[in-house]
Amino acid sequence: MTTSPQTIEFELRNEYVELCNLLKLVGLADSGGRGKVMVAEGLVKVDGVLETRKTAKIRAGQIVELGDTHIHVVSPISS
Repeated sequence: MTTSPQTIEFELRNEYVELCNLLKLVGLADSGGRGKVMVAEGLVKVDGVLETRKTAKIRAGQIVELGDTHIHVVSPISS
């Protein structure tokens, strides 16, 4: 039995967020340090490509994958 991927939408507050911090902010890592370890272990993809830069700048429109979880990064909705 396969499970469908979980999708999380993350709204940026700035121009970008560092990858290790994004993992922490969405609750997939309990700290930025743990997020760095996850990236270093080759567990994270950005836009379908393995990402090994722990502080890679993630911008609106990008999709981060960790296991069955997909994080869609969106820009803030301006009023």
